[in-house]
Amino acid sequence: MDISDFYETFFEEAEELLADMERLLLDLDVDDPDVEDLNAIFRAAHSIKGGAGTFGFTVLQETTHLLENLLDHTRRGELSLRRDIVDTFLETKDMLHDQLDAYRNGGEPDAEAFERISRVLQQIALDELGQQKAVTKATAAPAAEPAPAPTPEVEAPRQPADDQATRDGAENAKRRLSIALVGVSDKDRALLVEELQHFGTIVSQSGDAQRYQVSLDSAESQDDIEAVLCFIIEPEQLSIEVDGSASPGAGTETPEAPAEREPAEQAPAPVSEPAAPAIPEQTTSPEPAKSQAAPARAAGKSGGKSAKGSESSTIRVPVDKVDQIINLVGELIITQSMLEQTASDLDIVSHGPLVNGMNLLQRNARDLQESVMSIRMMPMDYVFSRFPRLVRDLAAKLDKDVELVTEGKSTELDKSLIERIIDPLTHLVRNSLDHGLESREKRVAAGKSQTGRLTLSAQHQGGNILIEVIDDGAGLNRDKILAKAKSSGIAVTDTMSDDDVWQLIFAPGFSTAEQVSDVSGRGVGMDVVKRNIQEMGGHVEILSKPGEGTTTRIVLPLTLAILDGMSIRCGRETFLLPLNAVLESLQPQAEDVYSMAGDDQLLKVRDEYLPIIALHHALDVAGAKTELTEAIAVIVQGEGRRYALLVDDLIGQQQVVVKNLETNYRKVPGISAATILGDGSVALILDIADLHRLDRRKSQQRHEAKRQHLHEVARV
Repeated sequence: MDISDFYETFFEEAEELLADMERLLLDLDVDDPDVEDLNAIFRAAHSIKGGAGTFGFTVLQETTHLLENLLDHTRRGELSLRRDIVDTFLETKDMLHDQLDAYRNGGEPDAEAFERISRVLQQIALDELGQQKAVTKATAAPAAEPAPAPTPEVEAPRQPADDQATRDGAENAKRRLSIALVGVSDKDRALLVEELQHFGTIVSQSGDAQRYQVSLDSAESQDDIEAVLCFIIEPEQLSIEVDGSASPGAGTETPEAPAEREPAEQAPAPVSEPAAPAIPEQTTSPEPAKSQAAPARAAGKSGGKSAKGSESSTIRVPVDKVDQIINLVGELIITQSMLEQTASDLDIVSHGPLVNGMNLLQRNARDLQESVMSIRMMPMDYVFSRFPRLVRDLAAKLDKDVELVTEGKSTELDKSLIERIIDPLTHLVRNSLDHGLESREKRVAAGKSQTGRLTLSAQHQGGNILIEVIDDGAGLNRDKILAKAKSSGIAVTDTMSDDDVWQLIFAPGFSTAEQVSDVSGRGVGMDVVKRNIQEMGGHVEILSKPGEGTTTRIVLPLTLAILDGMSIRCGRETFLLPLNAVLESLQPQAEDVYSMAGDDQLLKVRDEYLPIIALHHALDVAGAKTELTEAIAVIVQGEGRRYALLVDDLIGQQQVVVKNLETNYRKVPGISAATILGDGSVALILDIADLHRLDRRKSQQRHEAKRQHLHEVARV
């Protein structure tokens, strides 16, 4: 069996486990971590390590093993968490992600990065565990015998007491251990020997990479020594015996009997490193320590099985297979619409069963369509879960306190859109953190909490999804934006509405940052946000109040495969308007039409002057109504602006299957896509904003042609 067939499944599962790991690490309270969360993080690392070992991804396996060991000691209370340790765990998670990508792309992970993260994790193991054991021993010591604080480098031994009995107990607890290191590299061996010096006095050492023997005089329990050394090597590479009686590669310890201990005279402790009195439970029998660790490991294993078992109700299917089904269902809907149109002309009395069957087919086809489309829908949590880490790291870089709130994580959006919305949202979040939220000092001076609040929310509204990025910062500065726009050569006026002023920040190269940083200030990003949103059939709105904050709202269709549209007629052609772009329709009156410079015309609608787009003029449609008062004005919205679109007739509302025009033909100005109607004809779906630009270009061309004609006439 070729196990490479299962690579992709492992990669997907590992990605999910890494995402869960990051989320749980970010939610950890370092002062009082939740035990279940620690167990879940450990299980995630353990599962990734097991899969990496199965497929031969050695670097990934070794890195995860180091992390897993630290997590194991953390969940057992042997390693105290701090923020910097959690940061290291998060950095390791990023490294694991990079290694996973390298293997997925058929390459090898970065060797230098692997060496660096390995050293960092090993150093945490050596430093923190030694310090933790010193604190534990100091706490367990008799109250009559205070101990000095431990030094950072070594585990602090207890100062010899004046009581002769105490000194004798300490000497009697010390014994000689024979430690065998099997198959350990020179680099790791040097690190291990250095660490062993912290446990006592090294009497002798010799051997090679196959088997290296260290003789150590120590009062520490064999369990403690093994626990620390196994951060660097596997248990089967280590053997610890009393009196040099170890067997190669055993990896187990011989229970310590009092008769086996070396007399204290044979290995006197140096004055600078006196040995600590032994804790009776540890020196007489190491078994209790093992029995306490066993339930924790067992719980981790059983929890892992139960978590794995929960996946039995799901099935992994490639996206292209789902897309193929959606296309076939789309074709079925088109065929059903054709049959429905034919059946509507039949006499219901003589063709009753056929008409009833067509009605049943329509309902079943719609239900099938909705069910298939729901397969492609994904919760917004897929997007929102990426931002706690981004906000945490960026807030630390900017030296700001930020609270991230997410709302509507269960709101669903089409997979093709949800993956494309990540980059625009990332730009908006970074912009809010850098420009929107003030520093601690400015917030306190303004009477606010020094912790800023950033909210990500998602909700359905009709056939759209509204995604909002909300901050409670200083808000947008109208005067500053206008001044920057004027200096950049952008045509602006002081009488512009706030909505139009806010839209200026989406201009290419526009930035109000006083200095360029690695976070922002280069004037790139916001224009990309707007362009990407528009390519997805949506638009961006901005609401801002000085001193209260800014809300950036993204409006997107729920899916790009199915569209609720309004059918319109112009001449003999049928077009479709996205229903979410249609606001109202009316019959224009001559007194409400105003001519501007050139051929531009405006329609007054309730004290608002809207640019007129004549559809027949923009798309060169023959046989259309050319008189304004005879046409119908459909008030539409595109890219945050409103227009009056002149058409001949409104046919009605219908749901259509969207066909990509660029894939099947080419890009057509003013057109976003196409669909097939019930009679088999093709109808074009209009792009409002692009249609306006097309109409303006044609008007300018016509105006220039008239000017040239008049110039020629004058010359004659």
